[in-house]
Amino acid sequence: MQTYWGVDLGGTKIEGVVLSAPSPDAVIIRKRIDTEAHYGYEHIVNQIGKLIQLLKAETGLQPEKIGFCTPGTLDPATGTMKNSNMTCINGKPFRDDLARALGVPVTTTNDANCFALSEATMGIVQDVVPDFRAVFGVILGTGVGGGVVFRGYDGIPIVQAGRQGIGGEWGHNILEENGYPCYCGKRGCNEQVISGPALQRFYLEQSGESRNLKEILKRYYQGTDPYATATVERLLEYFGRAVSTIVNMLDPDAIVLGGGVGNIDLLYTEGVERAKKYVFNDGRLNTLFLKPKLGDSAGVFGAALMG
Repeated sequence: MQTYWGVDLGGTKIEGVVLSAPSPDAVIIRKRIDTEAHYGYEHIVNQIGKLIQLLKAETGLQPEKIGFCTPGTLDPATGTMKNSNMTCINGKPFRDDLARALGVPVTTTNDANCFALSEATMGIVQDVVPDFRAVFGVILGTGVGGGVVFRGYDGIPIVQAGRQGIGGEWGHNILEENGYPCYCGKRGCNEQVISGPALQRFYLEQSGESRNLKEILKRYYQGTDPYATATVERLLEYFGRAVSTIVNMLDPDAIVLGGGVGNIDLLYTEGVERAKKYVFNDGRLNTLFLKPKLGDSAGVFGAALMG
């Protein structure tokens, strides 16, 4: 029996799945263990090995290959990890070390690409536009990221990771000139304008009070807090500008909005309306903006598909 093995590496948890088919309804087993990243790189590799042994023991199955969903991405030029907020894996030959430790071929793909691939092939896109040619998956939460999936000539969806492994990384395009400094070295990146922490920071600076995004949204809907209104208006306007660049460059059939900020219903209405001003199409925008279907399963399912 052919099986699909995937692992989603997170800062606190590592999740593994074994599928009997590329479908969310074909789960043989799912299992999570603690990452314990504070113990360092070698410990993370050992924890992953422990998880794979548990999956093998409980199923009696052996993987032929394993896909990994990772924070950060593998640099094709060096074979090492980069851009990960789990900093201990940056600069490490993570894929090769995993393959050596597990004794099977390994693929690694960043979390945004896994999200885009799983929603395009197993999730909401299949329900709405199954004959898609291109899909962009947005991660809009604590950080801002994205992934691109194209349909290949053979009909099989493929992730466009790119020559440098940064395909879809729209979070670090400059959105606000001379805006907040970003760890990437630029100022005013998407991530420093429309991420959850960036919006909360803006509200604090305007009002002098610290509130989470849920509270800010509640006050916006109540219409009694001008600082909440300014914060949400900032989100909608800059979301429209940021997402218009995706449409102008890729013109995808669908954009799937993931992440905590991506749950805000206003983005699908007012946010899309703002984008119309900036899309190079005479004020029309036919791109489908979709809510994800797979939730926190997207990462591990996408990893299994990449395996």
